[in-house]
Amino acid sequence: MRVLESISSFAGKYFAVWVIIAAAVAFLFPAPFLGLGAYISILLGVVMFGMGLTLKAVDFKIIATKPLPVIIGVAAQFVIMPLVAFALAYVFRLPPELAAGLVLLGCVPGGTASNVMVYLAKGNLALSVAMTSLSTLLAPVVTPVLLLWLAGQWLPVDPLSMFKSIVQVIIVPIVLGLLIRRFFPRAVEKSVSVVPLISVLAILIIVSAVTSANAGNVISSGFVVFAAVFLHNGFGLLLGYLTALGLGLNENDRRAISIEVGMQNSGLGVALATAHFGPLAALPSVWGAIWHNISGPILATIWSKKPAVEMAPEAEPDTVPVQRVETL
Repeated sequence: MRVLESISSFAGKYFAVWVIIAAAVAFLFPAPFLGLGAYISILLGVVMFGMGLTLKAVDFKIIATKPLPVIIGVAAQFVIMPLVAFALAYVFRLPPELAAGLVLLGCVPGGTASNVMVYLAKGNLALSVAMTSLSTLLAPVVTPVLLLWLAGQWLPVDPLSMFKSIVQVIIVPIVLGLLIRRFFPRAVEKSVSVVPLISVLAILIIVSAVTSANAGNVISSGFVVFAAVFLHNGFGLLLGYLTALGLGLNENDRRAISIEVGMQNSGLGVALATAHFGPLAALPSVWGAIWHNISGPILATIWSKKPAVEMAPEAEPDTVPVQRVETL
């Protein structure tokens, strides 16, 4: 078990490197990976099941004790990221499938890797975990409605079908994870440190599947899509911070909201794009998975060297977060 824990820690620590390698291999040699696309939803369910195993009741405490920063953060995420994606799709004049895919990336909830980034950045970890959890729970309703409003002009959007998809690949696995943690706590505590390894393997398979299906599109549209994703993430980080600053939140909260707004659940973006729009629409989320796991550590490293305002005792995290990886 210790060997697996060490491998799991190593896999999570250098996750961005593995994603880049997997994408490069699948791009150069797409044939072996083409059949994996049918398993994307199942693999994402595995990742979200791991998230459920790591959640605790204390993760939701801040929602009851200090709800305002959580509400501000989640509202900022579901306003800033969809609108920025919509604007960038117009500025770059993306073709319909890519435009819808970029907007989809902006409409999904926060990614779990953000929790670790906030911890490293000396931000409010409790706020970060609460934002990730709440935005994920709201996603079955909020994401389809936003997509219908913003992306419906490019491609047809079936909000009911998308609601069912999000419940199946996100909510059900998380609930199962929570139930198993509730009824088998000792077994979960012994094995939870291996969860990042399983998540990394699942995500690498997803990246390989989508990249292989889009090998030709990467050549023709890869740079412009990456530029759009790069700006989308940058505006999210910046505007998330400025929103928190403008509403008078302290530095710890600003850092948490900035990272939470900027880092999306790109795995969900890939699954929904593949199922409802087509493989090409998944390309922005694939680039998001790669870039978010590069920009996040860079920003966290910069902030970790700068002191932040001390959090109130009730806002301090009880433990170091379980190492998680970006859900794609």
